[in-house]
Amino acid sequence: MTEYVGFASLPDIVHRKTVKKGFEFTLMVVGESGLGKSTLINTLFLSDLYKDRKTSDYVPPQTAKVEKQTLCIEEQGVKLRLTVVDTPGFGSSLTSDECITTCCEYIDEQFRAYFSEESGVVRKNIVDNRVHCCLYFIPPHCHSLRPLDIEFMLSIHEKVNVIPVIGKADMLTEKEKARVKQKINDSIKENGIKVYQLPDCESDEDEDFKQQDKELKACLPFAVVGSNTILEVNGKKMRGRQYDWGLVEVDNPNHSDFGKLRNMLISTHMHDLKEVTEDVHYENYRTQLISKISQQAFKDRGKIKRDSVPKLPVALDETDILLFQKDEELRRMHDVLAQMQEKLKSNNEKSNHSLYLSAQKSLEKENKKMENVINV
Repeated sequence: MTEYVGFASLPDIVHRKTVKKGFEFTLMVVGESGLGKSTLINTLFLSDLYKDRKTSDYVPPQTAKVEKQTLCIEEQGVKLRLTVVDTPGFGSSLTSDECITTCCEYIDEQFRAYFSEESGVVRKNIVDNRVHCCLYFIPPHCHSLRPLDIEFMLSIHEKVNVIPVIGKADMLTEKEKARVKQKINDSIKENGIKVYQLPDCESDEDEDFKQQDKELKACLPFAVVGSNTILEVNGKKMRGRQYDWGLVEVDNPNHSDFGKLRNMLISTHMHDLKEVTEDVHYENYRTQLISKISQQAFKDRGKIKRDSVPKLPVALDETDILLFQKDEELRRMHDVLAQMQEKLKSNNEKSNHSLYLSAQKSLEKENKKMENVINV
């Protein structure tokens, strides 16, 4: 066929609508204070999310809490609503239960809010605040995963995409860095921790993309260095850290994995992170929540007392509510018949017998109505 139909322009239409709508991405950063979490986020998105925080006077809280910062970024006409969830005070307390519970409850709360809006009548402008990725910072001086790291990742890996990150990697030599990465990967495998797995490349991808994907997989966990300081060396401006022994360049792949982490989060795998959140983590939460609602509805039906107002589950539609009310009417009719049967056994008066027959006819009518509703 040589004629032009026109459906080849569909990708352009989808592209225009998507760009006009914009994108949403929520990133959670978790780790102890002093590992460079805030600096890394500012370096990643070339912004200052914590401009109101004075570094010299800032004291992290003694208990873990959640702080959310939202930033709208526009680049070449593409808008991104970035939400960064920080957890100051993580690891400050003597026990780790509170830190883990705080993070897990926040993720579940976002799932619950999205489920509530998705189940509502108006679903046109749903705001997606679900956590799409969690960067978990590991101290470089520990040389492996600590019990706190293992417990936290095991508690959260079924809820969000976890990416382990070694903070302040300029404290390690190249040999130490390779050894720490190997020990962390071995510990992740031994404890059955499910970190985010980069998807395999398709067979039709070009060689450059395949090589880039191979390097990303070999780089996990990322050993990063963050800095917002602009240095000028030999007439060239760069972001880095100046030490007495030399210069650490943030974007230099020989000094830090920052460039690989940035490309994975922003350029190549942001959409995949959102898809895994939607299709795996949120779907698991949604299935469990619906199952709990159904079980609770079944328990409530068995526990409702006579003449009490039934408590209906939130997720029931109009048909379920009607069936629920009919069940209650039939239950009350059965109670009345049972009482009359007891009276007939003790007293064989004809008036009671005729009343019993009348009530039985009413019950038969209600059963027929119930069958009609169920058929509809």
